[in-house]
Amino acid sequence: MSGELAALIAFVALFALMLLRVPIGIAMIVVGSTGFASIIGLKPALSQLSTVPLRVATDEVFGVVPLFILMGTFAAISGMSSELYKASNAWVGHRRGGLAMATILACGGFAAICGSSVASAATLGRVALPEMLKFGYKRSLATGTIAAGGTLGILIPPSVVLAIYGIITEQDIAVLFMAGLIPGLLAVFMYLILIVGISRLDPEAAPAVGKFNFRTAIVSLRGIWAVSLLFVFVIGGIYFGIFTPTEAAAMGAGGTLILTWLRGTMNFSLMKSALIETTRLTGAIFVIAIGAVIFGYFLTITRVPQELASFAGSLDWPPLAVLIVIIIGYLFLGMFLDALAIILLTVPIMYPVIIQLGYDPIWFGILLVMVVEIGLITPPYGMNVFVLKSVSDDTSLGTIYRGVVPFVAADVVRVALIVAFPLLVLWLPKSMF
Repeated sequence: MSGELAALIAFVALFALMLLRVPIGIAMIVVGSTGFASIIGLKPALSQLSTVPLRVATDEVFGVVPLFILMGTFAAISGMSSELYKASNAWVGHRRGGLAMATILACGGFAAICGSSVASAATLGRVALPEMLKFGYKRSLATGTIAAGGTLGILIPPSVVLAIYGIITEQDIAVLFMAGLIPGLLAVFMYLILIVGISRLDPEAAPAVGKFNFRTAIVSLRGIWAVSLLFVFVIGGIYFGIFTPTEAAAMGAGGTLILTWLRGTMNFSLMKSALIETTRLTGAIFVIAIGAVIFGYFLTITRVPQELASFAGSLDWPPLAVLIVIIIGYLFLGMFLDALAIILLTVPIMYPVIIQLGYDPIWFGILLVMVVEIGLITPPYGMNVFVLKSVSDDTSLGTIYRGVVPFVAADVVRVALIVAFPLLVLWLPKSMF
């Protein structure tokens, strides 16, 4: 059996298992091990099954994952998101569409200490949604704003997904974090402009609330000192070479825990819940990572990634045309798969193609995260949409999807800007490292 045919059968089997609701990590382990055994032999495949899980679980580099998850979990239960929203609301809430703008600003701030889109959407959904509905915001705009704002969690550093991309491709995680900063701020800015436009076109969708009070706005800044301190501590430590990304994640998790205790928002029961939740999420991610490594070994022996890279390099198409096809493919995958699963499953295949085409791997990592984050708010598998549905049971999925349509359009424009102007991604890391 040729390597190409074996890979084709493996992908068909993989998607068939996922359609049968087999967890993607387990599906990749089963298909990858079976394919490896069919080509190399059963004994090497069994040996691989015994060594890969241990190697992934004990790899120091992978330690960044549970630590950043723990940091985000502590932050989610500390009340920091509520204070971020209150501060943002104090400065822009009086404007038409101000509550929605405050939600986006709070999502951006929370992303700087959380790193999880789903956690950002769930946390801000409980804080911001009741406020917007209370003051007469259209339900579609309110839920769409929170769902879209939550996607900032995997782009603005520190980001678990960016860290995993760096591990897979052996790129510097610190450089990736710096590269994600300007695109993340650009996303916040574009969402704010979009909300201003929506509120002008449809004033009833986003009414003005109250009046601006300078003293209240200044006082509200006292509530966000903890978030600012954590962000500067973690990202600044990485930038100045004080910490490695893994050490920074550990310091960030410890710093968040200390701050929550000092603020009186943490107790042993909540800490136990945070540790259990972190263990659950880490276990799920590690199973996917183990499956991706095993499946990646199988793809390596089929030589499909190398052949695909050679094929892409031999095409008469310009590199931009190939890149657009890749982006469209990722947008399609994002409708059905989780962002992390997409990256772990496809990067071993696509990365050699991107290098062959001459694109910068750091730039592609940011572009990839931006594209797959669109999948978090597009049907039929919009994870953030489902999160908002769980927060607001009386809101239909159709209403939320209608609300995110303008934000998806803004995301597509942002992807086009990053493709047209790579320096939006590369300028900051090149000037720092």
